[in-house]
Amino acid sequence: MRSALHRHLARRSLSSSVVATATTPTSNTTCAGSTGRNIRAFQTTAIVPLPTSGGGKSSDPLSNEYKYWNREESKKDEYKYLLEISPWSVKREARILSLSDPNDDANAALHDGKLPYSSRLVGVGTTVAELETYKDENPNVLFVSPSCPRACTVLPEILDEFPTIEWIHVRSAGIDFLTSDELSHVSTKVPPVTNAKGQFSSSLAEYTLMACSYFAKDLPRLMKQKRGKEWEKYDVEELRGKTMGVVGYGDIGRATAKLASAYGMRIVALRRRPHVSAHDPLCDKILGTGKAALNELMSESDYVVCSAPSTISTRGMINADAFKAAKEGLVFINLGRGPVVDEEAMINALKTGQLKGAALDVFSEEPLPEDNDLWELDNVLISPHNMDQTATFMHEATEFFVNENLPRFICGETLLNHVDIKRGY
Repeated sequence: MRSALHRHLARRSLSSSVVATATTPTSNTTCAGSTGRNIRAFQTTAIVPLPTSGGGKSSDPLSNEYKYWNREESKKDEYKYLLEISPWSVKREARILSLSDPNDDANAALHDGKLPYSSRLVGVGTTVAELETYKDENPNVLFVSPSCPRACTVLPEILDEFPTIEWIHVRSAGIDFLTSDELSHVSTKVPPVTNAKGQFSSSLAEYTLMACSYFAKDLPRLMKQKRGKEWEKYDVEELRGKTMGVVGYGDIGRATAKLASAYGMRIVALRRRPHVSAHDPLCDKILGTGKAALNELMSESDYVVCSAPSTISTRGMINADAFKAAKEGLVFINLGRGPVVDEEAMINALKTGQLKGAALDVFSEEPLPEDNDLWELDNVLISPHNMDQTATFMHEATEFFVNENLPRFICGETLLNHVDIKRGY
């Protein structure tokens, strides 16, 4: 595949008009709403429409096919490098508002770091009152961090106050913290939204296979025997030849399937648009959504991992009927969102033996209340919603915005990781 640089130079050789879009630095200004660093301002001489997920073709035909980011497989810093060596590739200036806690150090790459050519940070704040002073700057990019309190109510207010916003980027993969009824009443059309999908998948995939091994090798028994200084052999299970069902076959689901396939597991995937994965070499079977499809997956899987987002259509989706359909000895793993599962039905299935066990990183209520029955069940592995929480995971999510999507925006290229904020994923 040709690089962005090669494609750009080929276009430049066909037309010298590209040079007219070059930008020049004009002045140094200080952003009072940020951390006080100097921010370079630029003037642009050309503006082009922002490509949307449902819009026209990108100048790179392949970017429509590979529109999602994956930190293991995607080419890194391509457009950032292009901006560094060819300022005439600029199509627009990026004027960024950061809807974030100014003290959130995970945003250092944006708040304190070197930004791509032809971009500047306009201001940082968590409320309209803190940001309205920057209205005359005509910000056109909104960066949203989970560190903003009540982001779901502030976002619609920001969009009403700043009709110049052309693009919203969310630092997290999950965007359920932004969905609200108020969004449907925004006076202007909600701009394209992207997220940090692809940044957290590998660590969650590793957790999933650890959870499978936890039950297959009976780690609780091993640890108990060690504490008791007992030398007692017992049979263990192989993962090879077992079936893993994946509910919500997005980037996390596929990363999990990739590792599971390396273990020799069979993969059954469930997703809203099964045709997207029709030729996926990792999948042995692709199912659509619906009760019958979910029950089919539950009935033939030895391990089920749920990585589905929390939306109106998915909340409570894995319910008592799904657990009744479960294959004998099924282990259920949830790393998506707690509300997708009927927790009371799951607890009952764990108590009655419909489920062999469960590994849970997410819950309906977090932190998990001390009186929740899950704490007392020996066949449940509990983690405090931290199985993707590496020391740098949120810093890397901000760096993805700065180094990958922001340069694409400036170059007028198709953005990565489009999501439907009203749908929730």
